[in-house]
Amino acid sequence: MRSKILNIGIDVGSTTVKMVVMNNKKEILYSEYRRHFSDTKKTIKDLFNEVLEKFPNKKFTIVTTGSGALALAKYLDISFIQEVIACKNSIKEYAPSTDVAIELGGEDAKIIYFDQTIEQRMNGTCAGGTGAFLDQMAVLLNTTTEGLNELAKEGKTIYPIASRCGVFAKTDVQPLLNEGAKKEDIALSIMQAVVNQTISGLACGKPIKGNVIFLGGPLNYLSMLKDRFIKTIDLKEDEIITPDDARLFVCIGAILGNEDERTFTSEEIKSLLKRLSYFKEADSSSLEPLFKTETAYKKFQTRHDKDKVVRKDISKYQGDVFIGIDAGSTTAKVVAIDHEGNLLYENYRGNKGTPVDTIKDMLLDLYKVLPQNTVIRSAGSTGYGELLIKTAFNLDISEIETMAHYEAANYFLPGVESIIDIGGQDMKYIKIKDGAVDSIMLNEACSSGCGSFIETLAKSMNITVEEFVKEAVTSQAPIDLGSRCTVFMNSKIKQTQKEGRPPCDIFAGLSYSVIRNAIQKVMKIRDLESLGNKIVVQGGTFLNDAILRAFEKITKKEVIRPDIAGLMGAYGVALIALNNFKQYEDQDIKSGILNKEEIENLKIKTTHSRCQGCENHCALTINLFNKKSFISGNRCERGSGNNGSQNNLPNMYSWKYDRLFDYEPLENAPRGEIGIPRVLNMYENYPLWFTLFTKLGFKVVISDHSNRAMYETGIESMPSESVCYPAKLVHGHIMNLINKGITTIFYPCIMYENLEFKNADNHFNCPIVQSYSEAIKLNVETLKEKEIKYLNPFLPLDEKALLKRILELDEFKEYKFTKKELTEAIAEAFQEQRNFKEDVRKKGEEFLKYIEEHNEKAICLAGRPYHLDKEVNHGIDTMINSLGLAVLTEDSICHLSQIESKLRVVDQWSYHSRVYNAADVVSRHKNIELVNLNSFGCGLDAIVTDQTEEILKRNNKLYTTIKIDEINNLGAAKIRIRSLIASMNKRNEEIKYKTYNYKKNYFKESNKKHTILFPDMAPIHMPLFEAALRSENYNAVYLKESNDNTVETGLKYVNNDACYPAIIVIGQLVSALQSGKYDLNNTSVIITQTGGGCRATNYIGLIRKALKDANLEQVPIISLNFSGLEKEQAFKLTPSLISKVLQAVMYGDLLMKLLLATRPYEKKKGEAEKLFQKWHDISYKALSKGNLSEFKKNTKNIIKEFNNIEIKKTIKPKVGIVGEILIKYHTFGNDNLVEKLEAEGAEVFVPELMGFVKYCAYNNVIKEKLLKKGKKISVFSSVALKLFDILESPIKKELSKTRYRNTCNIYELAHNVDGILSTGNQTGEGWFLTAEMVELIKDGINNIVCVQPFACLPNHIVGKSVIKRLRSLYKESNIVAIDYDPGASHTNQVNRIKLMLTVAKDNLNTKKKQNKKMD
Repeated sequence: MRSKILNIGIDVGSTTVKMVVMNNKKEILYSEYRRHFSDTKKTIKDLFNEVLEKFPNKKFTIVTTGSGALALAKYLDISFIQEVIACKNSIKEYAPSTDVAIELGGEDAKIIYFDQTIEQRMNGTCAGGTGAFLDQMAVLLNTTTEGLNELAKEGKTIYPIASRCGVFAKTDVQPLLNEGAKKEDIALSIMQAVVNQTISGLACGKPIKGNVIFLGGPLNYLSMLKDRFIKTIDLKEDEIITPDDARLFVCIGAILGNEDERTFTSEEIKSLLKRLSYFKEADSSSLEPLFKTETAYKKFQTRHDKDKVVRKDISKYQGDVFIGIDAGSTTAKVVAIDHEGNLLYENYRGNKGTPVDTIKDMLLDLYKVLPQNTVIRSAGSTGYGELLIKTAFNLDISEIETMAHYEAANYFLPGVESIIDIGGQDMKYIKIKDGAVDSIMLNEACSSGCGSFIETLAKSMNITVEEFVKEAVTSQAPIDLGSRCTVFMNSKIKQTQKEGRPPCDIFAGLSYSVIRNAIQKVMKIRDLESLGNKIVVQGGTFLNDAILRAFEKITKKEVIRPDIAGLMGAYGVALIALNNFKQYEDQDIKSGILNKEEIENLKIKTTHSRCQGCENHCALTINLFNKKSFISGNRCERGSGNNGSQNNLPNMYSWKYDRLFDYEPLENAPRGEIGIPRVLNMYENYPLWFTLFTKLGFKVVISDHSNRAMYETGIESMPSESVCYPAKLVHGHIMNLINKGITTIFYPCIMYENLEFKNADNHFNCPIVQSYSEAIKLNVETLKEKEIKYLNPFLPLDEKALLKRILELDEFKEYKFTKKELTEAIAEAFQEQRNFKEDVRKKGEEFLKYIEEHNEKAICLAGRPYHLDKEVNHGIDTMINSLGLAVLTEDSICHLSQIESKLRVVDQWSYHSRVYNAADVVSRHKNIELVNLNSFGCGLDAIVTDQTEEILKRNNKLYTTIKIDEINNLGAAKIRIRSLIASMNKRNEEIKYKTYNYKKNYFKESNKKHTILFPDMAPIHMPLFEAALRSENYNAVYLKESNDNTVETGLKYVNNDACYPAIIVIGQLVSALQSGKYDLNNTSVIITQTGGGCRATNYIGLIRKALKDANLEQVPIISLNFSGLEKEQAFKLTPSLISKVLQAVMYGDLLMKLLLATRPYEKKKGEAEKLFQKWHDISYKALSKGNLSEFKKNTKNIIKEFNNIEIKKTIKPKVGIVGEILIKYHTFGNDNLVEKLEAEGAEVFVPELMGFVKYCAYNNVIKEKLLKKGKKISVFSSVALKLFDILESPIKKELSKTRYRNTCNIYELAHNVDGILSTGNQTGEGWFLTAEMVELIKDGINNIVCVQPFACLPNHIVGKSVIKRLRSLYKESNIVAIDYDPGASHTNQVNRIKLMLTVAKDNLNTKKKQNKKMD
């Protein structure tokens, strides 16, 4: 009978639904691949109805798969198979020779490795949207995805397009379009960007080799995308597998893997379809409606209809005309005005990726309606394509867009205080003070593209932007889509579509998100009153009533939106043209703009070339307009053939780079060659290492200058997609040395730089600079394949300590250094390093003198040493020079600082200390401004940027930050710098310079009766800490509630780049203080500080700023630390309190361990939870005394009673949770991960918090061994570890008698990482995180979820980087790394966890079968 049953497979993806019907002979009888345009329910119903019509009176099995089917399958009670598993099933059946599978869908990307074990990878949020991204790019190029493919076939030049994510790529593509690059070349470059993104984001250090199968819609339909994969991976013809049904493979695999034998008749399926109509997944949270009633909307429209420009009929006009053209990122605008600023002509169009052609048509349209008795007196351009358009049409002037927008706004509303502009790709916030521009904030890459995103989303849902507005204003429950970037928003939108939420709620929610993104990420406003009362909003996006209303709702202010909001740039430059003309009104000046005939005959030809002016070799796009040309892509003026006098201006970047690497290597070196990569801390210490090895008889070979091609050679070995670009480049430099034939490479780990400033709190390197060489060792397979001697020990930058360390290290033994030669070489090396630093400072002073004597203006381009790399800074220094400004570095002037007090933040990182001190120097110099360079993914900058801004603002200096990454185009950076110059020129006030002096509000003796609030960081442990503090007469209050409002408050008061734990912690504290529950004059807050190199040490600095911005400065902050930080506070750790805190940790660990190990197996449901609550209450009371004998007795009884609970004898998959400390324990922070895993049938293991306490203590012992640093604290820590063991011994003794895992042994944990990474990795969870994973695997817990905040710096190395090595050492290990963030896609997280669990269950079933065979 089963032979007559048909099998239905449904794959519900983010953009499509696939359905296959197979018989039991595995023959496909029906298949369909259909876009669902966000209406998955209707599409599924339509497909089912087609099947029922085609196969009447049949019985069917049904199985679902895909990211959109998870909740649906649960609701309808039908089978579900995780999509990667389904894909694997098809490959095993139809392409068994496959070594690697690459599958791209609308939103997800996957790679499966078929090795001894099957390794499966899915993209995280940042790499999301492969197919959806191609759709967006097609819209940008005014074509379809198929059209994009056809264009790519004719492409010749591949431009470097950021492969990090869709937003970054778009930021590169848009300027290429505006500068006239060929669409064919851009299309080809987009295909390559998808390839790079997939490989770097998913391969994560594992090369793609052997037979490769290409699956999924985009790879099936887009031949050029597949072609770029084949060329990049370098596949031979016989290694390429392309099945006929590639787009249906997942659907087919679901049928093959379906073990559910239930069948459904046609009538039963129809019944399911009826139920489907009512399906609604758990809703995302909702916001307040934009308009509660239609009357409210009409009132709003009436108010805004008043803000209109005066228009005149051009056909009846006689006189002078002034033209303004705004060549925007996605649109073109042309206006004409008269002498009074009245509007004669207006035109607003999408540029369709061809701005010159579009504006040519618009000008011809203007000439058609322009009467003969008019005279065009002046014409100007602004916007992205400002100079291109000026050249093409021979305009008279051009102006930076920020100034054009200011002129228009001020004309419209004299005395305007704030101007907010949201265009297609950009956002701008211009703050006006005393009639001059006070500050200009522009979006960074992550906050770009919101305007065009709305347009693209509308097109993807088959509606117009006008329909978007109509829908949005009617919504009564807008969805909270967060305020992160558009990739994150897009993932959230896909999630809500799967929930069945109506489009109106999505559109209204998106309107809120765009504004929150602008306020939090661009305007960075904490106090909305600082906007003032005269506010003008403009830009095409604000023509959308939903966006405008969202702005007014969030800011609680009524604003002016001119009816020409989308034309304000063009209108402003027309006003500037008018004002320029007025200066020469007595002369008969006419505009040089091309006349009608010249425009009609204008021919545009585009060619490409490489500039040979310097080592950058910029890719130039040459636009020829009859006899004139415009060259873009060049970072300075050389590519345009203009070498001008400005090249003589001081450029410290250029001088320092030459000085840093201008060393002649030793010839005939007795000890052979040693390679050093030109990366990260080598931009700081190369003089030292070069001199040391040269004096020791080595020929030092340094890797070549960075370039994009070098980056791409290392792309396969990158373990983390979200690490900074300078770190990603390291992989290419290592490959460069290997390709040069170098067999010994030296790339050490450097925890500390030398202390330069006496008032600094510490002198760490950032986690990436410290030990990225570990990530290289773990992931660059060529090192092992070619037997490269790779020297990467942790070394101290101290002469005596370095001598001791090198003499004792095994890796240097073969060289047989004598103590004498090593002592002399080290002395010379350190002297050369001092000489280098002194030369930098002298040259800085020399350049300062030049600037003062010649009254030149300068920019201090403050960043990290490795920002000297041209591939990292993209030539921004030469671009600044070309604008007529000298360039200084932070380390060339920071020694002239007068800062003597402590800062608001903990000054813990060496490179950043220089930025703070350089900011002080700049703040006191009238001709210098500071531009802070920071790399995308640098979490430390969340701390640094705000502190730097505070120092500058002390003396009313502007603060400009430029975020750099793979993005190659400097268009946005140029706008920022030119805006800064414009502001410098308009600011004439005399400044009375003040030295920065921050006064901290410490916890005092008089505050001891305060209510002390502390945030939730571990829900089981934290209430017990409350008991410990209360027992010492502190009125401690544990804040246990965290929710979406907590996160929203955190985002409001924390820097955009701060990590998720900081957002939660600060959101909790500020929410509590603002709740009205506490007397703010008698309340303090407490936070832990480790004093290490992680930014968690600086949460206290972030809290200080949040309290100030929330007008809560009077609230003191207590630091709970063992590192000697905040010594001035009255709060002290007494022996009694320390003992109770340790007991609290141990109670919490024990209860957590026993609950998690018992609850999944209990026979009587709820018994473990009840027992847990009983003993949690007893522990709380016991801590009021802190009696050790009671502690011993209680812990014994806890273990005994849990052990007595009756349990089922079932085997469940065991899953461990490791990672960043707050996300690991915080149930809200990890989205109730334990609960989710248990619901899926797993037993969960969360390592104890006491392990982290031991790790912190043991690190001091390790430091003394590795760095010869801190002998006293090492001895103290050793004693502390022995005391911990004594305190824990009763628990260990009792646990050893039971089935439960025992407490951790820190020495064994440290031994676990031998051969994997060094215990010198001490930032954040450091080596301890890796050790926990190894311990879990050794204990048979092979399935691990490694959790971290998005872009957590230490976890790039000790988490993501080690996964590959662990998989090779422990074949059954099944590890998934999950990033958590306010905007992260819940669906993506759940899908990846589901994948891990599916593999875990498969492995468990395989083991059961093997055991049965053995029996």
